[in-house]
Amino acid sequence: MQVREAMHAGVTWVGPETSLSELARKMRDEDIGAIPIGENDRLIGMVTDRDIALRGLADGRSVESLTARDVMTGPIVYCRADEDIGDAIRIMEDRAIRRLPVIDENKRMVGMLALGDIGDFAPRDMSAEVMQAVSAHHA
Repeated sequence: MQVREAMHAGVTWVGPETSLSELARKMRDEDIGAIPIGENDRLIGMVTDRDIALRGLADGRSVESLTARDVMTGPIVYCRADEDIGDAIRIMEDRAIRRLPVIDENKRMVGMLALGDIGDFAPRDMSAEVMQAVSAHHA
């Protein structure tokens, strides 16, 4: 099975100067936990709800002045739409990533592959393996 068969399409990215409050509203309104960050037509990072909490709020900095660039994780890790789902799962396991942007042959983001997608489409043993690897406590 190829990644394109399991991913969810229609994912968009925002610029690195997007405010934290705008990111949080977008996550709430779209019921998502991560937003890719792009600049100059390239993906440069990812902001998760956890990034907002740990890098934005926990340090006591002024939330009003923080942007995506201040809290994002980069460089971005991605997979290709035409890759085998097993290859994408290995990337997720190796990097402990729960959400993986998907690009096409033109290097355009075409979707996102999340743990839930793996659970819906991949064989049970693969789903369990990636869930265990990604959910393990980080030392």
